[in-house]
Parts: sequence; structure tokens; C-alpha cells
Amino acid sequence: MALMNMVQAINTTLKEEMERDESVVILGEDVGTDGGVFRLTEGLLAKFGPERVIDTPLAEAGIVGTSIGMAMNGLRPIAEVQFMGFSYLALNQMICHAARMRNRTRGRLSVPMVLRMPYGAGVKALEHHSESTEALYCQIPGLKVVVPSTPLEAKGLLTSAIRDPDPVVFLEPTRSYRMLKEEVPEGEYLIPLSQARKVQDGKDVTVIGWGAMMPLIQKAVDSLRGKVSCDVLDLRTLSPADWKAVIASVKDTGRAVVVQEAPRSFGVGAEIVARINEKALLSLEAPVERVTAPDVTVPLPKGEDYYYISPDRIIKAIMRTASY
Repeated sequence: MALMNMVQAINTTLKEEMERDESVVILGEDVGTDGGVFRLTEGLLAKFGPERVIDTPLAEAGIVGTSIGMAMNGLRPIAEVQFMGFSYLALNQMICHAARMRNRTRGRLSVPMVLRMPYGAGVKALEHHSESTEALYCQIPGLKVVVPSTPLEAKGLLTSAIRDPDPVVFLEPTRSYRMLKEEVPEGEYLIPLSQARKVQDGKDVTVIGWGAMMPLIQKAVDSLRGKVSCDVLDLRTLSPADWKAVIASVKDTGRAVVVQEAPRSFGVGAEIVARINEKALLSLEAPVERVTAPDVTVPLPKGEDYYYISPDRIIKAIMRTASY
């Protein structure tokens, strides 16, 4: 075991998977010489060379399009886009080709690629550097969307994503890159995709989140210890999600709070509420609460504190549903 933050855990995972499988390659802007904008690929160029760690032009559609071609021809590319807000230029490639190739060729071809990118606010970055638009990718059939919340989770989920036979969008919470250190096993460690993590057991309220929201949820729940017993779920994979775990928890508690960083309307949280209403409506003792960002563009740094989710907002939502 080694004590690592999320940057170190992801870097180690990339190195180990490249050592294990020569078909794994990395490409993106500044991933080689500079080691990536957040230094997640630092040292990999020196170890594996420019044929496997490829610095690309500033062209997201080209990065993703090239990765799709590589994946269809026997490689396992890991494409890095520097920020989620830059990935929209590659949506056409992801929607029209990466996600559809297995169906289009009736299983003859697949696209075993990973699209990695940091997402989210909380670090007072500039426009397009703080986006949380995971719902765009979650609605595309054929894509898996995965979000780690801790260094250990990052290693296990990224390893599974790299080995998956189909395209995976791997969203890394920028705020969590260096926030937390924890013990991460050396060598092979996998966490199955589409399997939620039970963070803690509780009997009064189910609290559901993912990624950068998990530390905030934990802080809120800890402050309510002795007052409200919370069953906490880390969704991990947003699509396809572990709906069995969600529904089972809500049926046990009869109450639920969903916390998402993204704007309120048409988000993953709304889908969770819809699924709960379809499968656990008669078990509910209160309306499902959502804690979300407002329906506005992420503000510039001076306004971010008014926009971002706080533990206090989560506490108030839990108390409202617990006392309903």
C-alpha cells in the first residue's frame, strides 16, 4: 500500500496498464513533454516513448477521432482532453462514431477507448474550465460514464475502464485531484463498472452523490451524526448506473436526497428521482430532495462561492426530508 492523492493514483494506474498491455497508448495536448496540464501523465513519455505517449495539436475532435481509429484497429487509446468544457468540440466523434460502432457493425468492431478529462468547479478556474455537463454523455447509448471520488476509487475504476471493450468517458473531479490522500494498493486493483459503493449504512435518509460531491456529503452527514442516520451511496458509474442499489436503499429508508454539482434541469439527479418514483414510490415517506447548482453558467472566480454546493445546503436538504 502507498499513500496517494488522486493525481498519483491515476498516474500509477496509467503506468501499470501500459506496462501490462502494449496496446495501451496515451494521446492529448501536452500529455508528453509537460506531463499533462495537471501532471497526471508525468514521467510516462520518458518511460514509454513518443510512440505510446503522443503530444497532439490543440484539436479535440482530432484527438478523439484518432483515438476511435486506433481503437478499431487493435489499440487501447486513452485520450485526454484538458477540461470538460473543451470536449464539446469532440461530441460529434463520440456520439456518431465511438458510441455507435459496435451496433453499426453488428459487433464486428468495437471501440475500446477511454476519454479522460477533469470536470467541475470548486477551484475558481476560468470559463470552460469548471463545467459539469456529464448528462450530455450519459444520454448517449453505447457510452459508459464513470466518475471516481477518491484516489482508491480512481485506480480501481480507471483500470476497469481501460480494460473495458467499449468506450468509457472517465470524468476526474478537478477539486479532488490533490484534496485527499489515502492508501492505494500497488499492483492490479479493479472496481467493477456499474456498481455503486455503499459509503455508510443508515436507516433514515438515503443520500446519493458522486465525484467531488462525496467529501461534501460526508462532511454534512458527519455533522448530523446522532440526529439523522444516513445511508450514503457513491454512484461511481453514472451510465449505466447501479439502479438496484439506489432503489434498495430508498426502499429501506423511505427518503432520499440527491446531490449533483451540475445545473438542476435535465441532469443525472433528475433521472435518479424519476427512477425512484418508478420503482420505489410507495416506499417514499417524503418527496425526494435535490441539491444542485442553479441553471446558470459557472461564474468567474469571484462568484463561484455563491454557485458551488456547500455542506450546509446538503444538511438543510437532509433535515427537510427527514422531518417531512
